Amino acid sequence: MRELAPPRRVVTGHDSMGRGTFTADGQPPFTRQLADGAIFHELWSTLTSPAPIGVVQPEAVRPGDPLPPPFGGSRLRVVDIPPGAESPMHRTESIDYGVVLEGWIVLRLDTGEVSLGPGDVVIQRGSDHAWENRGAEPARILFVLLSGRFDDAMRALVPSDGLTHDME
Repeated sequence: MRELAPPRRVVTGHDSMGRGTFTADGQPPFTRQLADGAIFHELWSTLTSPAPIGVVQPEAVRPGDPLPPPFGGSRLRVVDIPPGAESPMHRTESIDYGVVLEGWIVLRLDTGEVSLGPGDVVIQRGSDHAWENRGAEPARILFVLLSGRFDDAMRALVPSDGLTHDME
């Protein structure tokens, strides 16, 4: 099986004169492996929207951050899913944009499943779902997670104890 190299993260910012500068260039500051073998490369996170942009920007990713974005915030991550890996069914109160970069992955919902390949995009809207790699090669997916809020009708259908706060 081919292993995927960690993604490169390039972060821009500002110097004391307000000029654009590079503040980071290298591997993600934090990577975690889940029990099913999936590897989460945490690239960036915001605590609010609009996100503050200042001269000094502290590191946005911290070990121990939960799976979903903070309320009003966002998360950017690359997930590598090895062959044979299958996540548990889970649901977050977020809108997740997923772009398959490499490999093939099956997205399972309560009512069916779909196979996704390179270039395919999924918009995950708080649905109970699972990911399964049935192929012989790893799958890599880029995710942008935006904080969401279930409306009253949806909240009545999904108890708060049915939400995933972390998958480790």
